[in-house]
Amino acid sequence: MAGLRRLLLLCGAIVLVDTIFYAGLTPLLPHYAHRYHLDKTGAGVLAATYALGNIVFGIPAGLAASWLGVKRVVLVGILGTAVTTVVFGFAHVVWLLDLARFLQGAASACSWTAALAWLVAETPAARRGQTIGTAMGAALFGALLGPVVGTVASVAGTGPTFSAVASLGLLLAVWAAATPSHAEPLRQPLGALVRSLRNRRILLGVWLVALPSTAFGLINVIASLRLSVLGVGAAGIGATWLTAAGCEAVASPLLGRLSDRRGRMQPLRAALAGSVVVLVLLAVLESRWWLLVPTVVLAGFVVGVFWAPSFSLLSDEAEATGLDYAFAFTLINLAWAPSQIAGAAGGAALAQATSDAVPYLVLAAACALTLAALWRSGSSS
Repeated sequence: MAGLRRLLLLCGAIVLVDTIFYAGLTPLLPHYAHRYHLDKTGAGVLAATYALGNIVFGIPAGLAASWLGVKRVVLVGILGTAVTTVVFGFAHVVWLLDLARFLQGAASACSWTAALAWLVAETPAARRGQTIGTAMGAALFGALLGPVVGTVASVAGTGPTFSAVASLGLLLAVWAAATPSHAEPLRQPLGALVRSLRNRRILLGVWLVALPSTAFGLINVIASLRLSVLGVGAAGIGATWLTAAGCEAVASPLLGRLSDRRGRMQPLRAALAGSVVVLVLLAVLESRWWLLVPTVVLAGFVVGVFWAPSFSLLSDEAEATGLDYAFAFTLINLAWAPSQIAGAAGGAALAQATSDAVPYLVLAAACALTLAALWRSGSSS
C-alpha cells in the first residue's frame, strides 16, 4: 500500500507539471493574439496545436508503453515536455510557437498515457475511481497553477518563467527513474487497440471524454478572448481559471470515490445535465463580464465532473476485455486531442463566422442528446 501511495504521488506530480505547461497559455492567449495580430481562428490554432501533437503521437505512445514498458515512456515524456517548454518560452515567431506547442503535446501523449497506465495497473479495481480521481485532482491543480504561471510570465517574461518551471521536469525524471515498476510490458499489437473499438462501452467512454474536451477547448479560447474584449486583463483571466480549476481539483477525488460506490454512470449523467445548463448560460451572458466570470468558474467545475468516472469506465472495460491499460489511455488521448482541436480551433472559427453563442449552443445540444440517449438505453453502471 505504501508503494501505491508513492506511485500515486509520482504520477500525480507528472500530470500536475504537464498540465501546468498546457494551461499556462490561457491568460497569455490575448497577449499572443495582440502581439502577432492573430484573429480568433489564429488564436484557436495556437491553442489547438498542443492537442494536434497528442493526436499524431497518441498511438505511437501507447504502442511504446505496451512494448517498451511504462517507465521508459514516462521518462521520454517528462524530458520532452521540459525541453519543448523552454523553446516555447523563448520563441518569438508564430511558426515556432506553434511547433513548440505541437511537440509539447507529443511529449504529453507519452507521459500521460504511460503514467496513468502505470498507476492503474498497480491499483485494485475497487479503488480505481478514487485513485484516478486523485491523479486527476493533481492534474486539475496543475490547471490551477498553469494560469498563475502564465500570468507571472506576462510580467516577468515567458523565457525565464517557463525555463524555471521546466526545471521541475528534470527532478521528476530523476524521481521516476528511481521508482520501481511492477507492470510488465504486455506487448500487444495495434490490432488489439483497433478491435477494442467494437466494444460499445469503450465507445461510450471515448465519447464521454470527447464531450468535456470539446467544452474545455471552446471555453479556453472563446471565453478568455471575450473577457479580454470586455476589459478583463491577464491577471483577471488567470484568476478566473485558477478558481475554476481549484474547485475541480478538490472535487475530483470525491467524484472518483462516488463512481466506485455508485457506478460510473450516475456522476456522468449529472455532468451531462449540468453541462447543458452552463453552456446555455455562457451563450446568453457573453456581454456582461461580471456574470461571465462566475459562469466560467461554474462551467469549469461542472465539465470537470466527467473526468474521473469516464476514465474509470474505460479502465474497467480494458480490464474486462484484456486490453493493455496503455491502450485504454491511448484511447483517452485520442478522444481528448481531436475534441480539443474541435473546441478550440473549430469553435473559434464558428464563433468568428457567426457569434460566440452559436458554438456554446451546439455543444449544449450534443450534451442534451447524449443524456437522452443514456436514459433511453437504461445504462446503469
